[in-house]
Amino acid sequence: MADVTLRDVARASGCSVATVSRVLAGTRPVGPETARRVREAAEALGYRPNQAARALRSRSTGTVGLVLPQITNPFYPALVRELTHALHAEGRAVLFADCDDDPKAEAEYIDDLLSRRVDALLVVPADEHRSRDAVAAAAARVPLVLMDRGCGPGIADSVAVDNAAGMALVLDHLAATGRRRVCYLGADGTASAAAERRAAYAAGAAALDPGAPGRLALGGFSVEWGRAAVDLVWDARPDALVCANDLIAVGALQRLQQLGADVPGDVAVTGFDDIPMAALAAPGITTVRQPVAELAAEATQLLGRRLAGRGEGPQRAIRLAPELVVRESSAPRP
Repeated sequence: MADVTLRDVARASGCSVATVSRVLAGTRPVGPETARRVREAAEALGYRPNQAARALRSRSTGTVGLVLPQITNPFYPALVRELTHALHAEGRAVLFADCDDDPKAEAEYIDDLLSRRVDALLVVPADEHRSRDAVAAAAARVPLVLMDRGCGPGIADSVAVDNAAGMALVLDHLAATGRRRVCYLGADGTASAAAERRAAYAAGAAALDPGAPGRLALGGFSVEWGRAAVDLVWDARPDALVCANDLIAVGALQRLQQLGADVPGDVAVTGFDDIPMAALAAPGITTVRQPVAELAAEATQLLGRRLAGRGEGPQRAIRLAPELVVRESSAPRP
C-alpha cells in the first residue's frame, strides 16, 4: 500500500495542500473548522509525516539529546520517563546516552549527539568542574539545559532541587525526634548535588552537636558504599545516619540490620531523592522527595523558550522546593 501524502489529505479534507501543511506542521494559524477537517482526514487516512523530509526543509530534526551520569541510579529512569512524556507532548523525540559518571565519555556522547543534528541538549553533568568545557562548547552550538546538577554560573540554563533546603528539612526533623549525634554518609568528588548536600549538612549539623560536621564518610552514590560506610562510622555510635541519597541509605540500613542495630530505636536513617526503593525498604526510609515531574516540565519549558528564540539573555537558574517524606526509619524513640 502506497504511503499517504499531503495531497491525499488535501483531497479528502477539501483543502489546499498548503493549508494541510500549515495545520499538520502548526506553522501558521488556521481556522478551527478547517483544522478539524484536516486532522480528521489525516487520521482517517493514517497519514504519517515524513520526518526526514521535514528535517531537510526546516533544518530541525525534532530530536533532543539527553546525557545522564548513571542510569543504574533509579532516580534517573523516573526523570527520563517524565522528560520523554513532556517532550513528546511538544512533538519532540529523545536520543539518550549514559556516560557512566565519566566526564571524558560524557564529552564524546555530547559530540556524537551534536553530529546527529539534535535540536537541543539536556545534560545532567557528571562533574561540576571536569564537565564544564564540553558542556559550555555544546551550549554555544545548540540550546542546552542542565538538570539536577550544575557546571558553575554562566554556562547554560539550569533546573534542580534546592539541595540545601532538603538537607535542612532532614536535620530539623532529626532534631525534633531527639537525635543529636548525627553522622553523614555522602559522596565525594565534585558533582554539584554531592557538594551542595555535603555543605548543607556541615552548615546545619553544628546546631545539633558541635562535633557533628566532622562525623562524615565520603564515597559514592551506591548501595555498596552505604554498607561500607556504616563500618567506618559505627565506632562513633551515631544516633542518626544522614545519607546523601536513597541508595546509600538502603545500603546503610542493610548493614545496620546485619550488625543487629535497631532502626530507628538505636539509630535513625534518612535518604534523599525518594526513589521507589525507599518506600519498599523495611523499615521504610525517611527521605527528601525531588519533584521529578516539575523538574522535567521546567527543563522542557526552558528548552522550548530557547528553541523558539524567546530565551535570549542571561541564563536562568531555577531551584525547586523539596518535600520531606517521613517514614519508619526515623520514628521518635519510645
